[in-house]
Amino acid sequence: MRRIRANWLFGVLCLGGATLAHGADYIEEVVVTGSIAGAQGDIGSLTAIDAETIARIRATHPNEALVRVPGVWITRGSGQEHLTAIRSPVFTGPGSCGEFLLLENGIPIRPAGFCNVNNLFEINTEQAEAIEVLRGPASAVFGGNALFGTVNVVSAAQSGPARVSFEGGPDDYGQARLSTSMGDDDHWLRVDAQGTHTNGYRDATGHDEQKLNVTHATRVGDFDVRTLLTGTNLNQETGGFVLGYKAYDTSGLRDTNPNPEAYRDAWALRLASQWRRAYDNGNELTVTPYLRQSDMKFLQHFLPGQPYEKNSQKSAGTQVTYGGGDSILWRIGAMAEWARGDLYEFQENPATGSAFIVATRPVGVHYDYEVESKNAAAFYDLRVPLTASVDLVHSARAEWLDYEYDNRGLDGNTRDDGTLCGFGGCLYTRPADRSDDFVDFAGRLGIEWRHSDAVASYATVSTGFRAPQATELYRLQSGQTVADLDSETIDGIEIGVRAASTQVTSAVSVFTQRSEDLVLRDASGFNISGGKVDSVGVEAEFGYAPADAHAFDVVATYARHEYAFDRVLAGGETIADGNEVDTAPRWIGSARWRWQPLAQVTSEVELVYVGEHYVNAENTQEYNGHVLWNWRGSYRPSEQFSVFARVMNLMDKNYADRADYAFGSYRYFPGTPLQLYAGFEFAL
Repeated sequence: MRRIRANWLFGVLCLGGATLAHGADYIEEVVVTGSIAGAQGDIGSLTAIDAETIARIRATHPNEALVRVPGVWITRGSGQEHLTAIRSPVFTGPGSCGEFLLLENGIPIRPAGFCNVNNLFEINTEQAEAIEVLRGPASAVFGGNALFGTVNVVSAAQSGPARVSFEGGPDDYGQARLSTSMGDDDHWLRVDAQGTHTNGYRDATGHDEQKLNVTHATRVGDFDVRTLLTGTNLNQETGGFVLGYKAYDTSGLRDTNPNPEAYRDAWALRLASQWRRAYDNGNELTVTPYLRQSDMKFLQHFLPGQPYEKNSQKSAGTQVTYGGGDSILWRIGAMAEWARGDLYEFQENPATGSAFIVATRPVGVHYDYEVESKNAAAFYDLRVPLTASVDLVHSARAEWLDYEYDNRGLDGNTRDDGTLCGFGGCLYTRPADRSDDFVDFAGRLGIEWRHSDAVASYATVSTGFRAPQATELYRLQSGQTVADLDSETIDGIEIGVRAASTQVTSAVSVFTQRSEDLVLRDASGFNISGGKVDSVGVEAEFGYAPADAHAFDVVATYARHEYAFDRVLAGGETIADGNEVDTAPRWIGSARWRWQPLAQVTSEVELVYVGEHYVNAENTQEYNGHVLWNWRGSYRPSEQFSVFARVMNLMDKNYADRADYAFGSYRYFPGTPLQLYAGFEFAL
């Protein structure tokens, strides 16, 4: 197993942390910037997980934190892999990540068109100040890819003593974390770092992961400047599906890995600097230039021939906003971005299987291309009081995206030496050099009615869009020479109410959505814009704290996602209008009881529910769903020291993190059995 160890990183950072902590005069708490709450007008379904909750969860996977948000289901794959659902079914395929927008302090972590389905492992969610999730279309406010949902991770931005924690668990799990800061009136610096190692529950599924955030704050002239450098690295052995009906419930199968040769290595770097200037008239200017780079290579063990893929991107951009107002609140803005991405796929060994598979999946280069993109947008937000208690909210955005595609291999669907494959040609088609551009518009109109200081209701109509991903346009098959794809769009209507009192907080929203021009691979193997999905549902979150010692939280979602078209897809799968979308449970939810019998002691019991759902588009095969119980606890005898523990899957339930049905067989990612984690934290 190939590994890049975290020891060197933590040796340096711990020495640096001790140096930073020594003699530091801690400044007052720094104002957190990068939140999307104000930007989206505080209207709609926005849920935030705060720093205290994030620290208590100590998630080993983003699923464990985001299960607390209604309408959200992050299905776990192998290691740190995942697929996302936010007010949607779980989408699959290389372009499925384009359905959601991932932000760090309000800046997209990837350029438009170059997303990764596992993008959450590129963010330090474990040491964040907050994780914000906005559900529903939001392209008018945040841009392309904000169709079904937007996740914004706000990096930590407060001073305090240096803290170090160590944690251990099953399968040689170990994690070390460091947070430290120093500063004065002129400069402030914070470092958050972590390193994780595990051998994995299943055979040959271990991973090593490191994450680093360095935040610097200062003042330059009239500007408050906050700069964030983020780095992540993942070296993972990857497990494939276990096959067979209820294989996750079979002791001889659930901890096996049919693909021990699979791996994923990925790293990402981002640098963003936010410059904010407040004017005497109350207006504010924000300018945020940023740089990003990422690289990933992995074995496509799920394909015949198991080709190797390497992809990377470099990108730079600037986001500018200016706004203010007294009675009418307004904000205008623009962004410009440049990116260059590439993809290389190579098959080393002959494919196995039928004569067709062997002939059409040749050894050698399948794809070798580069795409240069330019992206620009202009937008505005308005909040206009209609009466003393009723506000109108309106947003609009226009966005342009241009791709310049350069095929560095041979055009067509030949082998890399120019010879023809049998059965009518090689499966992999390399289109000729071309340019593609997309112009998209999105809007949002909403009304908010404040019934009292504690209760408010709202209604919104909003749209979203995403241009096709580069892989959907240029990674073609079956002799398709041009993918004539349209931008995907979504229209949504939402009505909701929020209430808060001393002991009770609650929010309920009802929504209906239609998404159109979803990219599909049809029966001919062509990428087409033909998909439509209708969604309707109810989301609720409820909190009750009857006394200082007790607190209860519940989040629940009921939703139906149905196909609104007929199509025969690649592999012969048939979609019928009115069928439920596969991997889209009607019911998902979670609940927690936190008990603090003493100031130093905290206990939390958690229930997680995933309802039954279809696992194929024809609605003939199902997964029955599951209920999990978890427990977390901590004891803090002093401000300088604490111990903590958690038990995941308390009832040792056999379940599947993800269930699927394809190629005539059930296949699963088995969930982990009962697991105990424990550790301690101390202040230097």
